[in-house]
This record gives sequence, structure tokens and C-alpha cells, in this order.
Amino acid sequence: MFDYLIDHPAGSPEFHAELRGAADALTTGEADAVANMANLAALIWQLVPDLNWAGFYRVQGDTLVLGPFCGRPACIRIPMGRGVCGAAAASGTSQLVEDVHAFPGHIACDAASRSELVVPVIVDGQVIAVIDLDSPLPGRFTPADQDGFEALAALIASRIREM
Repeated sequence: MFDYLIDHPAGSPEFHAELRGAADALTTGEADAVANMANLAALIWQLVPDLNWAGFYRVQGDTLVLGPFCGRPACIRIPMGRGVCGAAAASGTSQLVEDVHAFPGHIACDAASRSELVVPVIVDGQVIAVIDLDSPLPGRFTPADQDGFEALAALIASRIREM
């Protein structure tokens, strides 16, 4: 049905521009938030190398609740402010963690994870979800990845807002 390929090196600005283009094409015109999160998680999983988990946690009150993802089974509920995902959601700022074992309060849903990038998805000044990326490689994510996923989060924010 959909076959996306990116011709640029992973992590490059061109890679992230193409990823956003694919995400835009995949979610334009679809109003269902869960369907969009599911397709976006699958797209990220397909195109971003060296991941062992890619998906969403949704803000429900003072808790993050597991959303669509690709990877091993994960923690279902994360208190706001706890772990890398909770820190991103509570602060409204991305968390780029080179070594999750050095992150205070890290929640180890998958013991194979070594690095993590969590990007908040913000609508009308409120965090509604986070994009969570885990890798078995230490230092896998770069500031360019953070910039790219922040731009992706801005693009898809209104498309994953649950009504």
C-alpha cells in the first residue's frame, strides 16, 4: 500500500525533511488520532535505523498512557515527571539522552535500550503526547535528530489530538 524510502543519510536535515513529507502524506485528511499515531509509529520504525522502540505516550491527566508503537511490550502508564518520557511531558521540552542508565529515574521498559529521544507534541501550548524513540546503541540520537523530530511533532500535533 505505502512504500516509503529515503535517499539521504539517517539523521541528516534532508532525511528529516523527507520523513516529515512522508508523515504529512500519510496523515493528511485523516481525522482519527489513533490511526495517525499508529501509522506514524510504523513509518518511524520503518525508516529510522537502529531503533528498538518507536511510538507515542498520550497525556491523560497527570499520567502518560501508552499509545500506538512498534517494538517490545512497554510500560502502560508513566507518572508525569518520571523517567525520560515523563520529564519531556512535564517540562514541555525534548529529552535527548545518550545513556539512559545515567538518567535519574529512568524507567527501563526494555533492558536493551541504551539511548533515548523523547519529543513533546504540543497543541495550544499544552503537551498532548510525546514521541518516544529508544535505541540499543548508546549515543544513537543527535541534536539534528532532535530538531527533525521536533519539526515532525509540530507538523502532526493537530492530527494526533484526540477529540
